[in-house]
Amino acid sequence: MNNKLLIALAVFSLAACNTQKKETQKEMYHWPAVKPPVAETKAHWRTIHGDSVLDNYYWMYDYFGKGPDSTKVVDYLKAENAYLDTMMSGTKPLQEALFTEMKGRIKEKDENVPVFKNGYFYYYRTEEGKQYFKYCRKKGSLDADEEILLDVDKMAEGHPYYSVSGFEVSDDNKMLAFGVDEVSRRQYSIYVKNLETGQLLPDVVKGTGGDATWAGDNKTFFYSSNNPVTLLSEKIKRHTLGSDVAQDPTVYDEKDKTNYIAVGKSKNSKYIFIYSGGTLSSEQFFIDASNPAAAFKPFQPRMKDVLYDVTPLADRFLIRTNKDAKNFKLMECPLDKTGVENWKDYIPHRTDVLLQGVEEFKDFIVVNERKNGLVQFRVRSLKDNSEYYIDFGEAAFAAGFTGNAEYNSPILRYNYTSLTTPASIYDYNLQTKAKKLMKQQEVVGGYNPQDYVSERVMVTAKDGAQVPLSIVYKKGFKKDGTAPLLLYAYGSYGSSTDAGFSSTRLSLLNRGFAFAIAHIRGGQELGRQWYEDGKMFKKKNTFTDFIDCGEYLVKEKYTGKDHLYAQGGSAGGLLMGAVVNMAPDLWHGVIAQVPFVDVVNTMLDESIPLTTNEFDEWGNPKNKDAYDYIKSYSPYENIEKKAYPNMLVTTGLHDSQVQYFEPAKWVAKLRAMKTGDQILLLHTNMDFGHGGASGRFDYLKDIALSYAFLFALEGITK
Repeated sequence: MNNKLLIALAVFSLAACNTQKKETQKEMYHWPAVKPPVAETKAHWRTIHGDSVLDNYYWMYDYFGKGPDSTKVVDYLKAENAYLDTMMSGTKPLQEALFTEMKGRIKEKDENVPVFKNGYFYYYRTEEGKQYFKYCRKKGSLDADEEILLDVDKMAEGHPYYSVSGFEVSDDNKMLAFGVDEVSRRQYSIYVKNLETGQLLPDVVKGTGGDATWAGDNKTFFYSSNNPVTLLSEKIKRHTLGSDVAQDPTVYDEKDKTNYIAVGKSKNSKYIFIYSGGTLSSEQFFIDASNPAAAFKPFQPRMKDVLYDVTPLADRFLIRTNKDAKNFKLMECPLDKTGVENWKDYIPHRTDVLLQGVEEFKDFIVVNERKNGLVQFRVRSLKDNSEYYIDFGEAAFAAGFTGNAEYNSPILRYNYTSLTTPASIYDYNLQTKAKKLMKQQEVVGGYNPQDYVSERVMVTAKDGAQVPLSIVYKKGFKKDGTAPLLLYAYGSYGSSTDAGFSSTRLSLLNRGFAFAIAHIRGGQELGRQWYEDGKMFKKKNTFTDFIDCGEYLVKEKYTGKDHLYAQGGSAGGLLMGAVVNMAPDLWHGVIAQVPFVDVVNTMLDESIPLTTNEFDEWGNPKNKDAYDYIKSYSPYENIEKKAYPNMLVTTGLHDSQVQYFEPAKWVAKLRAMKTGDQILLLHTNMDFGHGGASGRFDYLKDIALSYAFLFALEGITK
């Protein structure tokens, strides 16, 4: 259900070879004549606000409860997987070819740009044929001997899923804390490795966010502790090496179940901060990092409908806040007077610019802003307040800060990409304004950006709003209404979907597809109001914007209704479910990944992970007005007897974000209600969760399946 994963889902944007399409005659894919599974029905009535609704598939909730129907749930999911395998059996050679093709573009032996921190260069490197990576460092110079801190390839052996995150080295460079998730439910166990002896310490903390933060004493770390049922981060705890984990004291206990909490250290290493925030308000607490036993004090007690976050400088705090500033502004206050009464404007609010974040350095700050839907970097000197902007030079792109660990450095590191520019890392000297390309994603086998064309157009929505639409295709693409096109969007949580490069997408473009991103309301591409106009009681704007973009692409002959496809995941899967109900004849095929489609029932059940955190995004259906509005668009509630487009739905049995039963129930009900002979397939990954496979190449198998589904519908055989 939650937002934050969506970068992987956006990359799932499909692809493969173009000139062959015209040489290969289109032929109809012959779907095997087999009957799909029929899910058992059991009457279950939901009655609230005087409204009674029959849910015949409610029993599918039973798996994690280990109740009497849990075996039936697994059997049903396996039956759907078997049906998918049979229906897609004729595409197996194509899937294998696509996997090989996409894997072949990835440089197997590779290394990221090293990040310098506290005297060491830290980096990841991958080896040929290996699914994971080595986490390494070198002391003082890149010419120094390599020290392998973690060999994740070896650690992951024997595990169908293995995720390592949250690498944190103590200030004395002797201890490494890291989190491990072996199930794919985003519940991490924190381990500590002594980097001098190479031994793992007996200190193992389970049920965490994997977010260890070292205090200045090099023996104490803070972490978030999660509720074992809802999986929500509820407490911040403190652990001292050698002590009993079961006795770790709670230093912060969040009582508001609508808030997420996290802990971290400031870039200048002076403070430990606890962040507590929801959609509408937030609060931070802090202590001196050198005194881990101190009680955390509030920076400013939470204020109604006010969000803020804090950036410490040497002589003051900077506060990014939406207090009296819808698009956020930057304020400042003294180090010893942090209450709101001491806040003063530093960069005032602007109605046409969204202030997204701040990267701090000893002598500069760099502000991440968004104007007209595009990111811009504003550099300000802390010595004389002089300013300038960094020029990116393209009409549509994605850019962000990355790897800026060193506070005393004059170098800003940022990533940059566009629909035609592979992912690039730049180092920018804030003093001299010199820019150096440190690395660009290598597309093995060759890639020429001049062979592809990108566009950015504005689509007029039915209510007059101007919706940005980014499009890319290979040269030679003809706008005659006959070419296939895949339209992607997310549109929730204020998460902006920028136009970035994908090497897997080449497999789509090279076979004659165009690809488009609809920057619909619910994201923040055009500022905070763009988000607020696509949430709560304005959520339907998200869906109608997407439909308007699809109709525009047909009207302008980028594609036709028989060749228009849609894709979205998680909250973007809700989008897919809504638009197939609202405009089923607009799409020839739809891919819904881990879709959040049973909105009413999920938001009524506070035992489901993340539900309470989402009330300010969707509304609380225990309130009648919210119930009525959510029910009016929730995909599961609005299935009707009508012809739906061809659909491929994916989920993961261990998904903690959108539970497996939402797409399973949705598909079962669609099967019972839909008319016509359109294809409906459900794929459940029995080993993974929301983000899919953890390995470097395994996820390509899922992409190959999705591509093969599209190509089968288009009659593309190679």
